[in-house]
Amino acid sequence: MNYHKLFLACIAAMPIAASAQLSANLGLTSSYKFRGQDQDTLGSDGSLRSKAAAPAIQGGFDYTFGETGWYVGNWNSNVHWLPGNSMEIDLYGGYKFSAAGIGWDLGALTYLYPGNQSGNTTELYGAGSYGPVTLKYAHTLSRDYFGAAGAHSGSGLRGSNTGYLNLGVAHEIAPSLTLKAGLGYTRFSRDLRDKGLRNYLDYALGVSYDLGAGLSVYGGAQGANQRRAYGDVNKARALVSLTKAL
Repeated sequence: MNYHKLFLACIAAMPIAASAQLSANLGLTSSYKFRGQDQDTLGSDGSLRSKAAAPAIQGGFDYTFGETGWYVGNWNSNVHWLPGNSMEIDLYGGYKFSAAGIGWDLGALTYLYPGNQSGNTTELYGAGSYGPVTLKYAHTLSRDYFGAAGAHSGSGLRGSNTGYLNLGVAHEIAPSLTLKAGLGYTRFSRDLRDKGLRNYLDYALGVSYDLGAGLSVYGGAQGANQRRAYGDVNKARALVSLTKAL
């Protein structure tokens, strides 16, 4: 089944409300890490590289369907870890609601890598938030998990059923100053584990400051364990980012 096409069809079927709202954001970060791993790892000659700073321009749009709880969105960033590709395009949609004092968020997200479809990945996700704490789980539906199984090239292996669990905290510790922390765990599919990929933990710790007028700055560190298995792609990096809500 082509989950990317199914995802787009589901977005098209969502309700349209007269009070829909559109928002956008644009940002610049000193490095982009995804689940603790560097997203700019290829040199100009195609060899692997490790850089303390690899600036990325990022941004996207969110569209909410009034008070229905339904939403769709898009987020983008420059990346460089797949040959022939230089951009990540994320498309997502879901439903937010409250029950039993918890804020719930259920949806689907597909990651697209124009120029190299081997990285394309689709996940279902569910999250629950209580106060400053959010617990989120994402489950891979697509045949591959960011190209790790080589399914696009006919390896016969599958990355589907890879799961990712993340516990995040965002707590205002002073006016306009918010402490942000996260701990995640990636559990690979059986095929990927048999291939030799090790499950790993990732972490993030930092603070963001609201400068006003929709502008905020973040400083912190992100990384992951299992460096012996994955090398410097999992190395802890100091990150600084600037984001503008539009």
